[in-house]
Amino acid sequence: MSSLDDDDIRVVVSVDFGTTYSGYAYAHKSNPRDIIVQDNWDELEGGHYKTPTVIKYDESYTIVKSWGFPALAEKPSNKKKSSHLSKPIELFKLHLLKDLSNGKPFLPEGLDFKQVITDYLKNLCEMIKSDASHWQYLDFYNQVLIILTIPSEFDDDAISIMRECAFNAGLTKELFSRNLRFTTEPEAAAVYCLNSIEEQYNLSAGASFMIVDCGGGTVDLTTRQLLNGNKMSEITERTGDNCGSSFVDQEFVKFLGRKLGKSTIELLKENHYGLLQYIVQEFCRRVKLPFTGKESDFQQFDIDLDDYKLIKQYVNGEEKDRLEESDWSIEIQFEDAKTMFDPVIGKIIRLIRGQLEKSNEKCSALMLVGGFSESKYLQTRIKQEFGKVVPNISVPIQPMIAVIKGGVQFGLQPEKVVNRVLKRTYGTDAARASQLGDPISEKFPNGLTIIFDALARRGDQVLANKTVTKTFEPCSLMQQKVGFNMYVTKGTDAKFCNDPGVSLLRKWEIKLPENENFENTIILFTLTFGTVEILATAENQKTGDRYHVTFKCE
Repeated sequence: MSSLDDDDIRVVVSVDFGTTYSGYAYAHKSNPRDIIVQDNWDELEGGHYKTPTVIKYDESYTIVKSWGFPALAEKPSNKKKSSHLSKPIELFKLHLLKDLSNGKPFLPEGLDFKQVITDYLKNLCEMIKSDASHWQYLDFYNQVLIILTIPSEFDDDAISIMRECAFNAGLTKELFSRNLRFTTEPEAAAVYCLNSIEEQYNLSAGASFMIVDCGGGTVDLTTRQLLNGNKMSEITERTGDNCGSSFVDQEFVKFLGRKLGKSTIELLKENHYGLLQYIVQEFCRRVKLPFTGKESDFQQFDIDLDDYKLIKQYVNGEEKDRLEESDWSIEIQFEDAKTMFDPVIGKIIRLIRGQLEKSNEKCSALMLVGGFSESKYLQTRIKQEFGKVVPNISVPIQPMIAVIKGGVQFGLQPEKVVNRVLKRTYGTDAARASQLGDPISEKFPNGLTIIFDALARRGDQVLANKTVTKTFEPCSLMQQKVGFNMYVTKGTDAKFCNDPGVSLLRKWEIKLPENENFENTIILFTLTFGTVEILATAENQKTGDRYHVTFKCE
């Protein structure tokens, strides 16, 4: 990683690259209370704090035609057949998650999701730099700190890919620039909520609180303890799942599939994606957003297929017979809508219950943030489930921008986060004298066995500046690089690097300068585990020189 002197930073930019919506905010270090959130996304309406995480290419998928609101702006037509080759691409951030029960979102054959992320971030970067034009006296790559917020369930590989995409998009000048830092979405939201927690709930040091960030794709949770000096520590392992508001939309599409037939839905996705998306957005506007969970508040929503004559030509069989009997009208009644919400909200409730069970401390407050947290039904269900356990459950003002603003505040005052809980165990390969029972594959003829040497364990509460050091002596005066392998596992008791669940995470490489005498030289290799992204530095103990450390994602 390249070095960064925080004294050089003049502006902090927080980028919230979300599953369904994205945005950014910034503040000058000289005026930290004035956080400016970009709201000039929609030329027609304006006043939106985020823009859709959607991108549209030409038919060859080499040129970006539009992104954000414009990528969804085309009105569907009943006459013109819309080619599936030019349909908008969305939910592509979910490709960074390894466990998706519903499968990976659509991507055209031959188009890599990393390229899509890069192309989207490139456009976002151009907007940020257009704001930076107002900071003409600043060096963007040296005096602007970018904070990129990520879901809590991102693993180290996903974070590495995000760094690579951000670099290729132009957000940083160097791949391993320290001018790009990561924080999790619930952590950023926790920083944002920190002041209101002290003021609104009158909590004192030692009290614990939970942040539930309900976004469009993911829901992320973290439980923190309030410390003196308006600081906080993480007291349980942060958790998350794919149960954001977009999964209510998916339940609606499944409902349509039962009414129209599965083959009809697949044809619409393939050939008339814009039309299907239009119907989904109408559902969101008329049903999802106003849904309170009270039948007395509900207004039935009817889809008149005479308004969508193109769809009728695809319907056949039993579905056609039923729709003809109902005059080609699909009714969405209260129980239908409730059934679309309940599986998604059920997952969120289980996540909250899991966080409460992990903590040994009584949770004094629970704050819902993110766009989905504005759902009255979600709020009601959570208060019904946990109101007797958690005395304070609330939604802050403007919950959709809690993560964006919190990211800026974190960049300005990272010391507010005192420690974090590790989600994985990290170690390296080390040699010791062979023992009875050691696996033959790890033994060497010289009587040594390669073992897994744990450097930091899952569940450990580590300080934000927690470091682990290893020393190396170059084997040759002409040696140009030193290697260091790191392994990772979700378990806590691995003994060997080939144990089940243990995988190679990084091949670190320390590049040594040419024509330098390394006689009697010790290289100090330092890993920082207290940050969201593992940081590494290498220093020559004889001269004090620092060397460039890189890694390759396996």
